[in-house]
Amino acid sequence: MAVIAFVEDADGKIKKSSLEAVAYAAALAPKVGENEIVALSLGNQVGTSELEQLGKYGATRVLHANDEQLNQGVIQAYASVIDQAMNETNASILVLAKSSLGDPVASRVAIKQQASLAPNVVELPNLDAGFVVKQSIYTGKAFAFNRLERDKKIIALKKNAIALEEGEGSASIESFSVNLSDSDFSTTITNTEKSEGDILLPEADIVVSGGRGLKGPENWNMIEELAGTLSAATGCSKPVSDMGWRPHHEHVGQTGVKVSPTLYVAVGISGAIQHLAGVNSSKNILVINQDAEAPFFKAADYGIVGDAFEILPKLTEEIKASQN
Repeated sequence: MAVIAFVEDADGKIKKSSLEAVAYAAALAPKVGENEIVALSLGNQVGTSELEQLGKYGATRVLHANDEQLNQGVIQAYASVIDQAMNETNASILVLAKSSLGDPVASRVAIKQQASLAPNVVELPNLDAGFVVKQSIYTGKAFAFNRLERDKKIIALKKNAIALEEGEGSASIESFSVNLSDSDFSTTITNTEKSEGDILLPEADIVVSGGRGLKGPENWNMIEELAGTLSAATGCSKPVSDMGWRPHHEHVGQTGVKVSPTLYVAVGISGAIQHLAGVNSSKNILVINQDAEAPFFKAADYGIVGDAFEILPKLTEEIKASQN
């Protein structure tokens, strides 16, 4: 028997959230008496050298369904392939990243496998009284502890829930042949719009966001320069995207992108509850605002009261100096 980790990719690279899923599977396997950690990759856009890297995060072997039909991420087809992989390896547990793709795929696989499904899992299960998982609920405001009763279990791991450490392991790559039917492709993807930038917002370890306190789009170079210095992604509040200062895909919040970086830097954002709902899973929050009464300071781990137009250039220069 095995623990399977489904890995997603973008632009030929395995996503960081999927590396976390592999690492989680590797840490979970010995707790449940398994010694085989199988990573599953779909499509032909990821090269062998990239797949071999999965061994450094705990995978013992990689099943590669190298089929061009699987490049687009059709949910029904992905669920069918994962179902076949679980059957072939006799896997009792599937681990994958909670994502826009992972969520619907996990639901379909749970039905096919008659499995218990736990989304938003934030740590390894407690096995003292069954298989109890800790899940983030209410947009990160609380935790729930649920016991997964069925023999098959599917864990959708919250991004940045575990520390990611690269080891010295290696994984063998095996071609995985699958049976796909027309019904697996009953949905047609007509267009895909991808977020721009070197670092995608949902995958970022550091996010620098700006709000109306920046006074206009012409001042966004300060956000971009700080983000570039920190190797961070850029985000914004909803009013900023509504006014067209920044593209909609940078909108962070309850109705935008929800992030869980190690560090979230909020510049000139008051901290409306809708914005907080999208960022409160961040491990550390730094708020920069000239209004000492801004609600965001109540949720912040660190705060700077002052003019962003004075603080950001100095902060960026200090960080650059420390890097040199």
